[in-house]
Amino acid sequence: MSKKILVLYYSQTGQLTEIVENFVLGLKSPFVSSRLSEREGDLGVVEVVRAKPKNDFAFPWTSERFFDAMPETVLAIPAPIEKIELKEAKYDLVVFAYQPWYLSLSIPANSILATDEVKKILKDTPVVTLIGARNMWLSSQEKLKKILKEAGANLVGNIALVDRNQNSISAITILHWMMNGKKDSYLGIFPKPGVSDEDISNTKVFGKTVLEFLQKVNFDGLQQQLVYQNAVDIKPDYMIIEKLAPRLFLIWANFISKRKNRTAWLVVYKYYLLFALFIIAPIVLTVNAILFRPFMRNKIREKKKYYEGVGMME
Repeated sequence: MSKKILVLYYSQTGQLTEIVENFVLGLKSPFVSSRLSEREGDLGVVEVVRAKPKNDFAFPWTSERFFDAMPETVLAIPAPIEKIELKEAKYDLVVFAYQPWYLSLSIPANSILATDEVKKILKDTPVVTLIGARNMWLSSQEKLKKILKEAGANLVGNIALVDRNQNSISAITILHWMMNGKKDSYLGIFPKPGVSDEDISNTKVFGKTVLEFLQKVNFDGLQQQLVYQNAVDIKPDYMIIEKLAPRLFLIWANFISKRKNRTAWLVVYKYYLLFALFIIAPIVLTVNAILFRPFMRNKIREKKKYYEGVGMME
């Protein structure tokens, strides 16, 4: 029987578009290859839809706009989205690709999921999530799991592509990219920002794996196979940061959203975030590595296994 696959995403910088393109190439057999367009073949059709906010986020960012997006991102306040036109009323698989902002779903990603059209097609449908992140995505994925559960969807797989450079280095290079619009080497000495070209190209492998399980009409074991193929890479240091930081972001988001002098407080938050990123985080990680991690190996192993999977904490 013919299968119908929907790939739904938003991209601001173009990186997630590249990731989606390569992932869909992995679905090309037995589909007819065509750049982000309908693919028809013996199995069925892949429909790729790039959603767009009515007031899109300009790229490159300005510093003011970048930090101004924080409260609504963390508080999961959706923005108006242009009507999402879908060709089918039901799909055999939905691939939802997104980017985290401030350890939460980006405003466009959250807004897509809030639309009636998307809620309707998610119900009783297998979903694979495809993430393009700097390096932290655990918190946003936990939030997404709840949204999918409420929509009646069935999360069967997750792929997370990240910037593999050290945390503080990637923060510098990402800020260079976000504020200048150039995905190149900052000052000619820093590595290129974002997900590497090699990792983006390798996404085809994951697309092929998802296709194989779809053909079997059984997604049992899909995530285990994706983990084996290094589709997710959980680092203990980032688990520590993602345990602490979301609570602080939420405090700031609630506080700033209620202030009349919002702009002034966003400046304060900006310098707090930079201080936390480059001063506090390294201290916390160093203390944890020396005093706690050696005695928590089993717990860390259990947490890592959980985040590698697609289940929810009870």
